[in-house]
Amino acid sequence: MPAGVAALAALVVGVAGGLLTVTGPWYHALRRPAWKPPDWAFGPIWTAIFTLTAISGVMAWHASPDAPARAALLSAYGVNAALNIAWSGLFFRAERPDWAFVEVVFLWLSIVALIVVTLPVTALGAVLLLPYLVWVGIAAILNRAIVRLNGPFGAG
Repeated sequence: MPAGVAALAALVVGVAGGLLTVTGPWYHALRRPAWKPPDWAFGPIWTAIFTLTAISGVMAWHASPDAPARAALLSAYGVNAALNIAWSGLFFRAERPDWAFVEVVFLWLSIVALIVVTLPVTALGAVLLLPYLVWVGIAAILNRAIVRLNGPFGAG
């Protein structure tokens, strides 16, 4: 996978998720835990994560021994991209943090799958995915806290 393709894919996922992230009155009315990172931190953190993920994908692509291994990589990255975008849609557009919490579990598991398919071909590529795994774990805990502080959702 050429670096340009990986960069474009990361950009598409980031822009799509960003377009779905609307921090309007509904979001600002939510009770959030005191430990929530400041809103301004999310952009730089996601930029770093998408950059590391794209680098990992390129490394894994070039280290993959054959077409089936590359197909597994593309499948894992594709599923992960779809789940990443879907979370923003569920949480912000559908205004359903409860559904987003269920979805973020699958997003986290898809990162584990990325690591599993990357590790056999490039250990460094797999390590580059660890910040993504940690950040989505933090996001899942934050998502759960928001559900607990504000639920139930969808009653209106």
